[in-house]
Amino acid sequence: MTHRPLSKKGWLANYSELIGGWRRKPDADDDALDALQDAVLRMLEAGVGKVANPAAYLKRSIQNHKIDKHRHQTAFPSIPLDELDDHAVSELPGPEAEAHSSKLLADLQSALEELPLVCRQVYIHHRIEGCTHAEIARALGISTDMVEKHMTRAVRHLNNRLQHYA
Repeated sequence: MTHRPLSKKGWLANYSELIGGWRRKPDADDDALDALQDAVLRMLEAGVGKVANPAAYLKRSIQNHKIDKHRHQTAFPSIPLDELDDHAVSELPGPEAEAHSSKLLADLQSALEELPLVCRQVYIHHRIEGCTHAEIARALGISTDMVEKHMTRAVRHLNNRLQHYA
C-alpha cells in the first residue's frame, strides 16, 4: 500500500510558494527571507487560526519589513567599513585622531551609563549588535512599543550629550 504525500494547506502552502518564488530569482533578497521567517514565527506564536488570511498576512509583513528597512537606510545612511578609504575615517592626523576617538568613546560610555539599564540594553542590542526591535522585545521580555520608546529616549539622550562632536 503506497502513501500519497499530504497536500499542503493553509499558511504552509503560502509559505512554500513565497520561498520557492524567491529561490528562483537570481537576485534573491535575504532580508525578505528573514522577514518571512519572522512573520511565520509571529503567526505561529499568536496562533495560526487568529490570522484570517495567511497569504495576505505574510506578503504584507514582508512589504512592511522592506519599507522599514528603506526608511532606516534613508534616515541612517551608512558605508561599510571596508569601503572607506583611510583618509575618510578621520580628518585629524595621527595622535590627534586617536585622542579624539578615545575621548568620543569615553564620552559615549559615560552617556550610556547615565541611561536606565533597560534603555541602555535596548540601544546596545539595536545599534551595536544589530538586533531588530522584535528580537530585543523577546530577549528583554518587553513589548516592541516599549523597545521603540527606550530607543527614542536613548537616542535623544545621546544626541544631547554628544552634540559637540557633530
